[in-house]
Amino acid sequence: MNYQNMTAEERLWEYRRVKAAYDALSKEKMSLDISRGKPSAEQLDLSEGMLSMPLTGAECITEEGIDCRNYGLYEGLPQIRRLFSKLTGVKEEQILVAGNSSLALMYDTISRAMIFGLAGSKRPWCFEEKRKFLCPAPGYDRHFAITERFGFELITVDMTDQGPDMDQVEEYVKDPTVKGIWCVPMYSNPTGITYSDETVERLAKMQTAAPDFLLMWDNAYAIHDLKSHGDRLKDIFATSEKYGTEDRVFYYTSFSKVTYAGGAIAMMAMSLNNINIMRPIQAVRTIGYDKINQLRHLLFLKDEATTRAHMQKHAQIIRRKFDILYRALEEDLADTGIAHWSKARGGYFISLNTEDGCAKRTHALCKAAGLTLTPAGATFPYGIDPRDRNLRLAPTYPPDEELVKAAKILTCSIKLATLEKYLAKENMQYL
Repeated sequence: MNYQNMTAEERLWEYRRVKAAYDALSKEKMSLDISRGKPSAEQLDLSEGMLSMPLTGAECITEEGIDCRNYGLYEGLPQIRRLFSKLTGVKEEQILVAGNSSLALMYDTISRAMIFGLAGSKRPWCFEEKRKFLCPAPGYDRHFAITERFGFELITVDMTDQGPDMDQVEEYVKDPTVKGIWCVPMYSNPTGITYSDETVERLAKMQTAAPDFLLMWDNAYAIHDLKSHGDRLKDIFATSEKYGTEDRVFYYTSFSKVTYAGGAIAMMAMSLNNINIMRPIQAVRTIGYDKINQLRHLLFLKDEATTRAHMQKHAQIIRRKFDILYRALEEDLADTGIAHWSKARGGYFISLNTEDGCAKRTHALCKAAGLTLTPAGATFPYGIDPRDRNLRLAPTYPPDEELVKAAKILTCSIKLATLEKYLAKENMQYL
């Protein structure tokens, strides 16, 4: 029954029923975690063949004669750049393969802008008296943390089902202290939406008061479809080149959720102008990244077709886990009217909205019962959700049987938090 349609007495009886169920779950003293978008052990096992790749001396020399055991080639192996190009549609000459973490590359980009500036910068950003960054929310907490760490004022932009609210964005970028925007354009973290063609077009063509405006394009889930026919994302580089704004685009993705989260390879892409600016800076920073790991990935993933087939194996596992959580949400909450959630077509997350003022209490109840969630508010700048309603759910990591238990604690806690709110408002004695 819809909780809003209940009488005060019915809510009190429902509260007592839910509280008894919650107490029973709490007594089991479970330790469960759906807080981060980590691959499950079953997913990691899909790449086990990489660990036994025969990389003796001869195998470490590529067809171009590059010895992967030695220094050099800081931009990455040509073949692995070519594979990233096939998978993303970005031109090979715009791609650099570096390290194992795309998040580290994003941090480096902001750091370089602070120290050296970007194309169009009058001076390094560290000399700017005020710096602001646009943060579509709900969004990725680690993005926000990077710009907060460098002293930017974080400005919340509402997320819509088309991407960031572009009317808000276009108004904010009239301010020259607004230096950039964070974007997860495909299967966005955590809402799961893919930016519409119109949103991509408006981001590319908008006039910005800052001549060195930065479009942080974190396409982390570019090949992480859950359905056989995945979403299509408009090409940001081709679109920006049409308007002469390609220097604002910095593109990132990685194989962190393709092979091993702790031992994959990451790429960034940018305009040729930006590559030429960055090349001498990068040449001082490193003599070359781990080409052995790049070669290992190349031997394992082989080509675009093999990589996409590998991703279908991931999708089968992830779909099953999403279905477990969706089934619990539908069975336990759909009729109550107290929560709404996204339906993922790709990526790793479900965005759930409770009633206003109930997310933090839900989080606390889950924690007390043995379930760890991402902190309520984490999907907003400074960790502050003005409506206290959003929770990010990551169902991929736990084994199926643990996920079933986690779902029970979650739905029970949402009900309990909401009923406490109603009964407090009605001055009902429920303890």
